[in-house]
Amino acid sequence: MKNAQAKRYNQALEKAGMRERPVGLLDLEAFDRNAIALRERAGNIPIRVASKSLRVRWALERVLAQPGFSGVLCFTLAEALWLASHGLKDLVVAYPQTDPGAISRWASSEQARDQITVMIDDVAQLDLIDKVAPGHLELKVALELDAAYYPSPSLRLGAARSPLHDPEDVAELARLVLRRGGFKVEGLMGYESQIASVPDGGFGLKALLARTMRKRSAAELAERRNETVQLVNAVAPLRFVNAGGTGSIETSVQESGVSEVSAGSGLFAPALFDAYKSFRPTPALFLGFSVVRRPEPDIVTILGGGWIASGPSGKSRLPQIAWPKRLKYLPLEAAGEVQTPLRGATASKLKIGDTVWLRHAKAGEPAERLNRLAVYSNGQIVEDWPTYRGEGKAFL
Repeated sequence: MKNAQAKRYNQALEKAGMRERPVGLLDLEAFDRNAIALRERAGNIPIRVASKSLRVRWALERVLAQPGFSGVLCFTLAEALWLASHGLKDLVVAYPQTDPGAISRWASSEQARDQITVMIDDVAQLDLIDKVAPGHLELKVALELDAAYYPSPSLRLGAARSPLHDPEDVAELARLVLRRGGFKVEGLMGYESQIASVPDGGFGLKALLARTMRKRSAAELAERRNETVQLVNAVAPLRFVNAGGTGSIETSVQESGVSEVSAGSGLFAPALFDAYKSFRPTPALFLGFSVVRRPEPDIVTILGGGWIASGPSGKSRLPQIAWPKRLKYLPLEAAGEVQTPLRGATASKLKIGDTVWLRHAKAGEPAERLNRLAVYSNGQIVEDWPTYRGEGKAFL
């Protein structure tokens, strides 16, 4: 973030009377540019929007109104039911569900049964649904293929998700679903996190190893997923085959069996995406925190700031200091729950009440801390979008 950009954001918030901090600011031009960039990367393959990477219903609705985007990849069934009640369609829940209340509502609602598909990878998940909603009408499910890469039998690169690694294992689950009745196989999913979530930019050894791993993993997965699609289609014709994420669109769309890709984080463009080689989205979501004290001449303290991203702990999970430049965390405190001291040459220029701008490492998680986003466009705040939290919802 440049000085002029921070100044424009600060002035727009002041003019709108939005003086509360922390504040989330969404740059609408950047958001829309990122949507266009995602479409260009996906080509003719539709993009299913990953809701966990936004957690702002109005943002979901805006991007779904644009060409090239279709359907939502949800993270809980309760969330999907809520989105369906607001008119969103073609909702796929990307994780198996055990919430009895949500399952009962899904099974008892014609609209929900029509619009919502839930992921499974084990017949025990079907047993639980049958127990919660005995005698239910037909429910839509999708099967998840383990998309992780195994360079050796004892080493897994990628998220520990589905136990179904071999194509025949997925096909056998499809046969079991059909034989028991009450369920319909709608789709297949495989999330290659070892490609989508591993930055590969730069010239060092780590970046070279990442690019090599991504290439080999993509080749192995393309062959295995294609075989899986063929076997499952012979059992139950698939309506969709979902793959990838923001970081793996280029490789995912090259697979002939893939009918759609998922993306969401690339719309907000969090800090972790700064280190990718093949694409560079425009940062769109910024977090403003207020300077409240000055412990030393070269240190200022902001109230809050410790919004640490999920995943393996380390510096990459800390919020990135976007403005002012030349500030850094104190090694023994880093980003704190209630206060975050920052040291640097520009600290002396900050006054009590000034705003320090941060960028979260990941995309959707700040929405769990904020009730709304101030939407910035053409020099002013044009809208105020509630987050899931701001609408009274907390799904995870």
